[in-house]
Amino acid sequence: MSKVQIKINDNGSIRITGDVELLDGQGNVYQTKPAFSLCRCGLSSNKPFCDGTHKGNFESQVRVPEEN
Repeated sequence: MSKVQIKINDNGSIRITGDVELLDGQGNVYQTKPAFSLCRCGLSSNKPFCDGTHKGNFESQVRVPEEN
């Protein structure tokens, strides 16, 4: 089984790559592809998926904290 990758894109979506199952709050399964993006800005009209609405309307650059 290959490792799933979740990437938090700068000023954009959360990109999921790999064999995962995406469920809603009631446990219903969303149909997904081997790679898909989840909305992080809250502006998408296709939630939980990203539709690109964030472009120019959302800024966030999350980084792993440096260890001391």
